[in-house]
Amino acid sequence: MPRTRLDEGSGAGGRATRRDAVRLEALYDAHAAPLWRYVVHLTGDRAGADDIVQETLLRAWRTPKILGEDPSTTRAWMFTVARHLVIDEARSAHRRREVDVAEVPERVAGDGTDALFEAILVEEALAALSAEHRAVVVRAYYRGLSVAEMAGELEIPPGTVKSRLHYGLRALRLALQEKGVTR
Repeated sequence: MPRTRLDEGSGAGGRATRRDAVRLEALYDAHAAPLWRYVVHLTGDRAGADDIVQETLLRAWRTPKILGEDPSTTRAWMFTVARHLVIDEARSAHRRREVDVAEVPERVAGDGTDALFEAILVEEALAALSAEHRAVVVRAYYRGLSVAEMAGELEIPPGTVKSRLHYGLRALRLALQEKGVTR
């Protein structure tokens, strides 16, 4: 694996101190090659593996607690971080070749002609009903009222509402059949 330069640091002005550089170099020497092989094995992408290894090493370097651990624990932590980075990269929009666009494309919308004709047919069929039947059918299906609400609004017993709704729907079905809408 080619040696990469890690320019981020924790010293004043964003520069790495000599001690930080030595720590980072030791971290790189101890873990970069096995980590790189692991990432190449996961992805099959040698160039992309360099980026993931660099990010993993930087995260380890920025986490002093992990550097104080046993070297095998540190390596296991870095392998886990690298695996998560590979997964994140695979899920990213860039990987799926999604691109941002300035404007969202127009959605194709139907012209609404069929819906208009259906509405006209239903309106004509409703007009063929008696006023009592039409009143309960419209309240039930267009306004969404319950039997009790319709009974209160029309000032009739709930049983009468149910009866009118039953016979009103039956008459509506017949009117639509006459127009050739249903069987």
